[in-house]
Amino acid sequence: FQRSDLGGLEIPATVTHLGAIQLATGLTREAVSVETVEHLLAALTALGIDNVIVELNTPEVPIMDGSAAPFVYLILNEAGVKKLSAPRRFLKVLRPISLTHGDKRIALYPSDHFKVTYSISYDHPLLRHQSRTLRITEDSFVDDIAPARTFTFLKDVEMLRQNGLALGGSLENAIVIGDTGVLNNALRFDDEFVRHKILDVVGDMALVGHPIIGHLVAHRGGHALHTEFAARVLEEAD
Repeated sequence: FQRSDLGGLEIPATVTHLGAIQLATGLTREAVSVETVEHLLAALTALGIDNVIVELNTPEVPIMDGSAAPFVYLILNEAGVKKLSAPRRFLKVLRPISLTHGDKRIALYPSDHFKVTYSISYDHPLLRHQSRTLRITEDSFVDDIAPARTFTFLKDVEMLRQNGLALGGSLENAIVIGDTGVLNNALRFDDEFVRHKILDVVGDMALVGHPIIGHLVAHRGGHALHTEFAARVLEEAD
């Protein structure tokens, strides 16, 4: 990421530059930050792009509609993709790695492909439990994951606003869940919530700096767990 408003200062998209985690993933370098990077990183990762400069003249990546679909469109149809001659280096998982905090769990297991199994559980009638497994390819991401929007609970929105967060948020860029159901728009998928969690973890795990060959399994995770795990994976060099 390059802050063009600050003399072109570059912030590498790696876990060593991890910044604040407040319902989104941020990066920091020399007291300069860039926020909400996960949806764009997920789109880049799934489209096989690992060499890119993202110029920003503001501290935050635009939220767009709360999904990765607009980024997929812009990458493929506006920016374009160029193949380079350098060989791509993958991170292949040779043995299980796991991290647990109470009822939150995340792990990587050996696999021939990059696939994700995610499950969520909330004390809410609309989304008590959802689970999905998907092999992440360009096609599967574009069709099944990229359109899934971020979600929040109505009771949390007011708390966020009072703390000066999500001030740019609106009913156009997130699913807002009230006591009895979704307050805005129709869901794009019956299980849009867990699909968005897969989107988030693909973006957060991009911070290991290499495409992953392994099976990622997560339960009740979030950005803090995802990014802590990304750092753990790099520590386990064997």
